[in-house]
This record gives sequence, structure tokens and C-alpha cells, in this order.
Amino acid sequence: MNDDVRNIVLGVLAAGVSAALGWLARTYLWKRKLRRQQAFFGLPDNSESLLVVNREAGGAELSVMRHDVFALLELSALIKDCNAHAQVVGHDTARQGFGDRTEFCVGGPSSNRRMAAHLSSLLPGVRVNVDAEPGPDRGAFQIGSERYRVESGTTEYVVLARLTVGRRPGERPVFLFCGQRAITNQAATRYLARHHERLARKHGNNSFVLLLKVVNSEAYGPDVVELVADVTRAAQAPLPEDSSTPRTSHRDS
Repeated sequence: MNDDVRNIVLGVLAAGVSAALGWLARTYLWKRKLRRQQAFFGLPDNSESLLVVNREAGGAELSVMRHDVFALLELSALIKDCNAHAQVVGHDTARQGFGDRTEFCVGGPSSNRRMAAHLSSLLPGVRVNVDAEPGPDRGAFQIGSERYRVESGTTEYVVLARLTVGRRPGERPVFLFCGQRAITNQAATRYLARHHERLARKHGNNSFVLLLKVVNSEAYGPDVVELVADVTRAAQAPLPEDSSTPRTSHRDS
């Protein structure tokens, strides 16, 4: 074998080794990213999860609002990326505890009984005004001493939470998407889809509660979302007995 042939063979071998090492490195990084995502969502391979949805007010059986359907599609894509499966159930048929399967609960407490139960038991510091009569505080959030009013189509809020009780190893989380309007539920699921890696780096697999503001949904839909605050501590602390007159947040304007 002369020098030219030997150089060609060595070059081919070196290229093959480099390609194999590159493939192994990419595969390792992809698997590590997948495992972190699965751990954050509590969705190992072939696991089951619940998508709990509210039903459109006055709607027919299994009638779900359009933006809530879009929210389910956002979540379904995340679940599929984790190589897991989802079961869609109505809020009034999800009669079971939490922790056995990852749960994604969509909708406010006025139309989602499951959400109302989660807020009462897991987030006692969050109160949602569900009065049917029109008024400035209809649909408003109270979190601790702050009140966040809804200005339809202009300024709307949504609570995005990842919660675990932590009573046993391997307990699966509950994700809450509690918005003042259906479009804010979709905005929260889209925010989670876009930022779950950053949220996982910041919070790990611990509980957190974020208050998000959806800006000018009339023009921008669910795409323009701002993080108002991490309200985990206030949301998990019981409200004081006399909490009927909280101060209105300066962010309402």
C-alpha cells in the first residue's frame, strides 16, 4: 500500500470515527434533554397522564371552548414529546386523587370543579371571584393581599402552577392553567411549551406558582405573555380571615 492509498484509508477511518463520536454525543445530549423533560413533567416512557377540561357554559355534552381545545393541543404535543400518553376527561368525571398520574387541569373554578378543588386544597392563598353578576371584580384574582382585575381583550391574568404534595417517592405533579378567560388558558399552555426548559432549570422538580399577564389578546391572541411574579409563597399561604378588601394591584392599570 503506497502512501496515497494509506492516507485515503486513514482519512476515511478518521471521518468515520468522528461521525460516530458526533452521533453518540448528539444521542447522549438528546436523551439527557428528554430525561430532564420527562422528570419535569412526571412523564416517563409510556406513562399515562390526564387532561382535565372544563365544559363550555351552557354547552352540550363534552362541548369545550375553542381556545381550551387549542390548549389541549399544546399539552398533547408536550406529552407526545415525552413518549407518554394522555386521557382527556371532563372536570366533573375526574373523581380521583392526584399523584398517581401527571394531571394537566385547564380552566377557571367557575367552570371546572376539579380546578376549584385544587385551588381550595393546594393553593389556599388564591381566590377567584366567580360572581355571575357583572361588576369590576368579576373574574378578578386575589393572591395574598393583591387583586388582579380582568380587562377583557386588554389585560388578563392566568395562574400557571406545577404542584406536588411530596408525600411519597415518585409522585406525579399536577399542572394548573387557571385563567380569567379561555384564551388565557391557551396562553399559559403555550408559555409552558416555550419555557419549560428554563422553568425546569430554575425550579427543578419542585412546586411553583406563576402569575402571567396576557397583553392585548384582542390584537395578539395568546402570544404576548408577560411574567408578573412568582407567587408561590403567597398562593400556598392561607388567606387571612378578613380578606374581603384586598388592595388592588398597581398592575391593573
